[in-house]
Amino acid sequence: MKFGSGYYSHHPVVDYFNAMDPETYGEKPPYGADLGVKDIGMSVPMGISAANVAGIYSKIRMGAGNIEIQFPGYRTGSRNAQTPEMLGEDQRQAIRELSMANEVKFTTHASFQLMGMMGRDERGNFSLYNATQDMFELKRAIDFQADMGGGSVVIHSGEFERPMTDMYLDDETGRINLGRDPSGRLLFRQAHTQEVDARFELLDDRTSAKIETVQKDRLVAHPVWNKAEKDYWGEDQKGDKVMVRKGDYIDYQNRMINDPYNPSKGRVPKFNEQTRLFESRLKTFEDFRKEAEEYNRFQENKLGRKLNYYEKRYPEEAYVQATLDAQEGIARGWQLQFSAAAESQIAALQKLQEAKKFYERLQASTPPEEQWKLLRQDNEIFNITQGFVAPEMKTPLDLIKKVEFDIERRLEYDRTSASGQGQQAEDTFETKQHIVTPIKRLEKHGVRLYAEAGVHALRKTRDPNNPVTVAIEHIFPERFGGHPEELKWIIKKSRERMADLLTKPEIEYGAGMKPEEIDKEKLEKGFKQPNPYYMGVSREEAEKLAERHIKATLDTGHINLWRKYWQEDPRKTREQNEEAFKKWALDQVESLAKEKMVGNVHLADNYGYHDDHLAPGQGNSPIREIMSILKRYGYEKAVTVEPGADASTDLSDFHGLMKTWRFFGSPVYGMGFRGVGVPQTWSDVQYSFFGQNKPPYYIFGGYAPSNDWTLWSAVPLE
Repeated sequence: MKFGSGYYSHHPVVDYFNAMDPETYGEKPPYGADLGVKDIGMSVPMGISAANVAGIYSKIRMGAGNIEIQFPGYRTGSRNAQTPEMLGEDQRQAIRELSMANEVKFTTHASFQLMGMMGRDERGNFSLYNATQDMFELKRAIDFQADMGGGSVVIHSGEFERPMTDMYLDDETGRINLGRDPSGRLLFRQAHTQEVDARFELLDDRTSAKIETVQKDRLVAHPVWNKAEKDYWGEDQKGDKVMVRKGDYIDYQNRMINDPYNPSKGRVPKFNEQTRLFESRLKTFEDFRKEAEEYNRFQENKLGRKLNYYEKRYPEEAYVQATLDAQEGIARGWQLQFSAAAESQIAALQKLQEAKKFYERLQASTPPEEQWKLLRQDNEIFNITQGFVAPEMKTPLDLIKKVEFDIERRLEYDRTSASGQGQQAEDTFETKQHIVTPIKRLEKHGVRLYAEAGVHALRKTRDPNNPVTVAIEHIFPERFGGHPEELKWIIKKSRERMADLLTKPEIEYGAGMKPEEIDKEKLEKGFKQPNPYYMGVSREEAEKLAERHIKATLDTGHINLWRKYWQEDPRKTREQNEEAFKKWALDQVESLAKEKMVGNVHLADNYGYHDDHLAPGQGNSPIREIMSILKRYGYEKAVTVEPGADASTDLSDFHGLMKTWRFFGSPVYGMGFRGVGVPQTWSDVQYSFFGQNKPPYYIFGGYAPSNDWTLWSAVPLE
């Protein structure tokens, strides 16, 4: 429609993009996912794809109806890597006006550098302080999205590295390995040796610092514990009559040990009477798997209940603890040695005191001219010089004082040595108790930070029908959270913790207290403090709020990256193995969709090797099938193309969006923008088909490769 000398262009996003869209005639896209131009938006990384609000508007003018504003910057932003706080109130107001005037929905992607809530630094260590700073990064993205009116805020979930052959999760049935199928066949492997040399990181849960990397094929020398070789009636360490079973831990008096894991009265190494040595042997990772299972059974029997997640011991933890057992044992041995010597020396000092009193009385009662008879030889110098210097003659009191001085010095040495060795033993024992797998630290602290972010999203939400949502994205296969089941675990745990925050008046590490009210020891033992997040709602309502504000981002490119680690079954053909991988990927998607966890979708493609962000349909990810599953389970939130490769290998990032429209069945899937007031022409369609090696597929009739489609008059129509 023409007004004066200018041209009026209709709104770029309506119920249908063009009269040739299938929706115009009530038709569905061929694959049944019911996605059209109006449904699929694009991401706009600020500083890369757009420099400012005008850059965002240019994407709208081109035809994007939904936009995910992405922030590549981390903490301090720059021109080419912007952060949410670089867009002030004027820019935010302008974006809100763009949203209302153009009926465009916005979502947000927090800093690309955020990899979960573990707070990993560039050295590979973890820190709660770093994690808290990362949460602040997420919170400012939440604040920005709240100013947009509501919607999802994406954050990556790459928490820590773990071997793909041993991707363990606990559920109600026990510990399951996501790296194997129900039959036990290995599904994924990062290297052909990984089954035997897989590496596990372990942390000190007090400092969160990485303390060691366990490697499966490294053997550890460990004691052979003294155990009963048959059943018999005997005693335990308390003196009670008990039936000692074959395999029970016993001491050197053949008494059953009540608590094998007690640091001072626990299990003891087996003594070999032939070699006169305590026995030890090299143990494998599998030995420590059994050791961990045995420990867990003992503790469950002792407590009369199932152990919670944090109380359990896992093989990699038992492995590292075994390496510290030797250090602790040596320290305790020296402590006993020095303590035993000190006991003798204390007794000697007491005897010397008695002797000293006797000789004082004797010397006082002996006439001066007779006292020479009391003198005794001091052989110390004589012995040191091997007889070349004659012994000295001294009174008994002088000799006693000298011996007393020497014994006191040795006693001081033994006392301080025994004390030091005891402290070292206790420190080593305490360190052993704080060696944890990273997932425990994630469950204890990282999950809480996700939950706090969820509460922040709740508080920032203005419209309950359009809530601000933390949408956690499964990132790369090599890191925890990359597997969809791991992502589900993070979301479930975060929702549970968020419900706790909303319903419990007191929590561990709650509101700050006055200095005189702080008891550090109580805090470390889980002392409760006033809960600053408490809302007083019911548990049921809190769980609903948590489900609304913590969701998943499903990425069609990331799930395809598992392809490169997929272990093909040699009994199947290449096609069958391809179908097996696709089935695995789609089953994972369906699992997320069934539980209504998905709150955001990223569309990207690749060939399974690297996340290069090809346009959908340009790689081998089963994107159509994924979207069909999501739609089947009622998904209706944001669907965002993440252009990447097209920005370099095609004309622009927007062409990645147009390719996606074509991939999902829109006949006219993109129209170039020639500027304000300038009418569009056919050469703008498909960013001009001129120069292409095939005609655009919206042409039919005499100009098309096939004459199957013609009007009744046989008049060619473009």
